[in-house]
Amino acid sequence: MMKRFEMGLSFISLACRPRAFRSRRTFLAIIWVASSGWTVDVSFTSAEDWPQWRGVGRRGMWAESGIVSNFPKEGLPVRWKAQVGPGFSGPVVADGRVFVSDRQRDRNAERVLCFDEHKGQLLWVYEYKAVYRGVDYDSGPRASPTVDGQMVYTVGTMGHLFCFKVADGRLVWKKDYVADYGTEVPIWGMAAAPLVEGDLLIANLGGRPNACLVAFNKYSGQEVWKALTDRPGYSAPIVIEAGGRRQLIFWSAQALHSLNPKTGKIYWSIPYRCKADLSVATPVHYRDFLFISSFYDGAMMLKLDRTQAKASILWKEPPTSELETTIVHCLMSTPYFSGDHFYAVDSYGELRCLEIATGKRIWETLEATGKERWSSAHLTPNGERTFLFNEHGELILAELTPQGYHEISRTRLLRPIQAVQGLRPVTWAHPAYANRHLFVRNDEEMISVSLEARGKQTEENRRP
Repeated sequence: MMKRFEMGLSFISLACRPRAFRSRRTFLAIIWVASSGWTVDVSFTSAEDWPQWRGVGRRGMWAESGIVSNFPKEGLPVRWKAQVGPGFSGPVVADGRVFVSDRQRDRNAERVLCFDEHKGQLLWVYEYKAVYRGVDYDSGPRASPTVDGQMVYTVGTMGHLFCFKVADGRLVWKKDYVADYGTEVPIWGMAAAPLVEGDLLIANLGGRPNACLVAFNKYSGQEVWKALTDRPGYSAPIVIEAGGRRQLIFWSAQALHSLNPKTGKIYWSIPYRCKADLSVATPVHYRDFLFISSFYDGAMMLKLDRTQAKASILWKEPPTSELETTIVHCLMSTPYFSGDHFYAVDSYGELRCLEIATGKRIWETLEATGKERWSSAHLTPNGERTFLFNEHGELILAELTPQGYHEISRTRLLRPIQAVQGLRPVTWAHPAYANRHLFVRNDEEMISVSLEARGKQTEENRRP
């Protein structure tokens, strides 16, 4: 074991000789998803990894085959458990490693942890000082790490941005949003996972002046461009192909923006002010549509121009109360789209099916979530079925169609711990689905659970 201290920060490597990585390969595959009727261009990293927030391409989809069609009566087999501290940061999986962040309250510190994907062995830890000031729901870091090749990038609650070597956790470069850009950390902390685009790392950091969104050279940390005077909100940026251009889509607390990811030049902006700055859920790009939804302010569907970088409002939900919503008021759960419909969790946990073209509600159910303010479930489609991980620590396998919600299996994986509204315990971290396994955490542990089909289920999954 070796230990190194610098500038009050501590680094501990628990793997003196990092395990050999599996060969890295990146290739483009066109996948026709029968359940949704849409064509998806997916970039794979080391087969079916989950290297960043919402997985490959930030699409929130799991394209892997050979997955269980129902859960065994005795529950899903747990491959390993590992101790972690509190936090909302969802794990990510890349090249045989699992990365996650947590908080050590007694030391006023946050940590970045790296585990072996197959054994759960802790490989390295990086700990740094992080005094929480003015932050509500202070369990720990919010943003999922972002893995890109040999580097992993993390953001802490108070705006500490780091670039580490994947192999051993060595610090490559760092930024402090508050000290370097004058960021006023919002009440729920810095939550947006940074995005890698080419040689850039793009961060929603809410800096001043004109630095709500900043692009850094991903190797050196040198600033390349900065843009926008908006308040940051909490939503992570994405990159899409639309109108013959590569567009950086960013939803701040004040507007939905499209920018040139190389230069930061604005292509278009559509105002959409969010009460309490609650732009949280990730924008969803599907065919020629772009969708956002906020807890207080409801939903908006845009139509993207096919020939140029432009967008227009297809429909927008009129102002309503958080209790009596017309279309859908999402908080942290990002919807998914399939065919001519989309599925989303509303303000008090109502799982809904809605028409893309009109926002018309087809059905709703509380069966997957239960009714509570901010009740949530993360939806991840896999072929014709959908995995839902709810705030009760339950994993659900279901079929979501315009005809209704059909639950196939349900099992409890984790005990919810984080207290919300001073009342109920929850687990809000987004799970990772990688290499036929699920990785998920609460405030005490992270587990790896097998979702691989075996025996009879394997044969059933091979049938056309």
